[in-house]
Amino acid sequence: MVDVILLNGGSSSGKTTLAIRLQNTLPGAWLRFSIDDLIDALPKSMLEDPAGITFGTDGSVTPGSDFRSLERAWMHGLAAMAKQGAKLIIDDVLLSGAEGQKRWQAALQGLDVLWVGVMCDAEVAKERETKRIDRVSGMAAAQAVTVHEGVRYDVRVDTSKKPIEECVHVIRERVEYLY
Repeated sequence: MVDVILLNGGSSSGKTTLAIRLQNTLPGAWLRFSIDDLIDALPKSMLEDPAGITFGTDGSVTPGSDFRSLERAWMHGLAAMAKQGAKLIIDDVLLSGAEGQKRWQAALQGLDVLWVGVMCDAEVAKERETKRIDRVSGMAAAQAVTVHEGVRYDVRVDTSKKPIEECVHVIRERVEYLY
């Protein structure tokens, strides 16, 4: 049985759209959380401090030590919800690839997690990024490959090659198979 679906992909890869569609099609009540929720909850001062999280004009994202501490608390808080029976869909950007997966694995220990790689061609992600006002130019291209380095997935979907509904179907089939 799947307790948590963890979607990992770069900026503008389609994770949030995928998460919303999954939430609306999977049986039962699934709660959806995104790394953007954590970032949006931060005080403005942490967005301007190297110990917090900084967004470079080139699209780079650099998490500092204070951000990592809050991120760890957020991860363990979500894991506590899942351990109490809440089904979760988490959409994240594992900037450090395999190291990010290890942090999630530590927090989600004892839970059944479906690891989903949300792939997207860098050029397609870059084009999507230009249509969004909430993105720093260059972020999508910078993250398209690096967020997947060393990460092990149960299933991969490519939102640049398949329609979102087909990607949802692939993930849903895997979730239902594991039930």
